[in-house]
Amino acid sequence: MASWKRDFASGLIVLGPILITLYVVYWLYGLVAGVTPGLILEPDALEPIVPGDGPQAHQSREQLAQFLRVVVSLTVFTILTLSVGYLMRTTVGGLVERVVDNVANRVPVMRVVYNASKMAAETAFGEQESLQKPVKLEVWNGLRMTAFMTGKKTDDGRHVLFLPTSPNITTGFVIEVHPDRFTEIDEDVEDALTRVLSAGFGDADRRGMDAGVQIDVVDEMSGQSTARRTDSSEDSTGSSANANDD
Repeated sequence: MASWKRDFASGLIVLGPILITLYVVYWLYGLVAGVTPGLILEPDALEPIVPGDGPQAHQSREQLAQFLRVVVSLTVFTILTLSVGYLMRTTVGGLVERVVDNVANRVPVMRVVYNASKMAAETAFGEQESLQKPVKLEVWNGLRMTAFMTGKKTDDGRHVLFLPTSPNITTGFVIEVHPDRFTEIDEDVEDALTRVLSAGFGDADRRGMDAGVQIDVVDEMSGQSTARRTDSSEDSTGSSANANDD
């Protein structure tokens, strides 16, 4: 009985992230397909590719046209994003950005949303290393928490840090701390985020398929509990698990 529990847990660890990823991709596809205008490609234009006058042929042309509309929309969006990014590196781009900022800051409600979205995008995709530098923050009597530098400082010399919650890093606290209250650590932002997102259970030194989760498997025949790590690199015959059995 312990063997099938171990195999089920190993399969769930492998299939779980894949199924979640496929669901997110499917949801994004439906979202893009729902807002894509139908005038980009009419289903009747695909009649040479999918001939026929029946309802099945018409449905096939509609689905193919929807897929092609999504591909065209994503391609145009990618090209537009790259073009705007290249433009922002020029003098004209800087002038356009200042004009857009000025217009957005004149609208009361839009000003808050625009500035917050822009700051979040700069923090996530910006090239400044200080925006993603993890630190150890001492909050109380030797207790430390993982925070991230924002590259901002107050008038009295305090550093502005973002202290995320776990496992949901989209919420947290913006705090102002003296430099002697936190310690910069020699760690990648990916390692720090792995620790926060996994609520401390993730192993930053082992990523992807090398990362394992320890599972306590109880052998119902012998009554012994064997703590082992399910790992994709483990031999598929389970010989390493049988080494602990009597």
